[in-house]
Amino acid sequence: MRALVVDHSDAGPIRFADVDEPVPSTGEALVEIRHIGLNFGELNYVHQWPAGAVHGHDAAGVVVRDASDGSGPPEGTRVAVGMAPHAWAERVAVSPASLGTVPEGVDLADAAALGIAGVTAFRVLRKRSLLARNVLVTGASGGVGHFAVQLAALAGARVTALVGSPERAAGLRELGADRVLTDLAETGDRFDLVLDTVGGPLVAQAWSSLAEGGTLHLVGYSSGQDTTFPSGALFGFGEPRSIATYGDMTPTSGELTELLGLMAAGRLSAPVGLRGDWQDVGDAVQALFARKVRGKVVLDVV
Repeated sequence: MRALVVDHSDAGPIRFADVDEPVPSTGEALVEIRHIGLNFGELNYVHQWPAGAVHGHDAAGVVVRDASDGSGPPEGTRVAVGMAPHAWAERVAVSPASLGTVPEGVDLADAAALGIAGVTAFRVLRKRSLLARNVLVTGASGGVGHFAVQLAALAGARVTALVGSPERAAGLRELGADRVLTDLAETGDRFDLVLDTVGGPLVAQAWSSLAEGGTLHLVGYSSGQDTTFPSGALFGFGEPRSIATYGDMTPTSGELTELLGLMAAGRLSAPVGLRGDWQDVGDAVQALFARKVRGKVVLDVV
């Protein structure tokens, strides 16, 4: 079968290759993949995976053989695959713990956009009550950012979305952002929670805008830049502020099910900014690296 594998050469980060068919264990289902969802992180930091390994974590498809131990969804079930290894292939063997059943009315391509981006936003934002709280989402035009803006607004937060340029602000107010900024200096507000996907100097800026008792959650570092805090910036009076890292790779089935339920109810939309054929994955990767995509890249496996 065909799959996208890790390529450490200058032609990388991924390439097509013929690989062996997966052999499910007793606790794994065999899923025929219809769509894959690309993420900036797994492509930009591809050196963290071995060359030749089937890459990718997010996809959607149909169960063609259910797990022989009786766990998980039955054959014929439409499923979203989230944070599962080796997902960018024509068929994958995957644990039911990484599957969410896709309800009627939800497009499989939209379900493929959930995975890492949707679950990351969901897990960070549910850590505290957001009702009437001020929430800042940096890199709000990306996949995590699009989901975070919507979920924070659904939870009753006052949402400020920060983007890198006016062109990347399109559609964020419609998703629930109360304000859309291109420079954090444009506001003097204090935020109870910051979800940061950018890293670099912006982290120090966001820290200075954090309210007493607030938390700055670091979920990405797309800028690739270092963060330097001015002398004394980490000292303060009042209720303690905190910086929290994120790297939760625990099973995603529960969160996928909740997010897919919100999509089925029309309360959450998939931020698919580029849809195409997986044969054109090279062009899609370049568009993602060039920041030409707002939201997620979803490719059809044909």
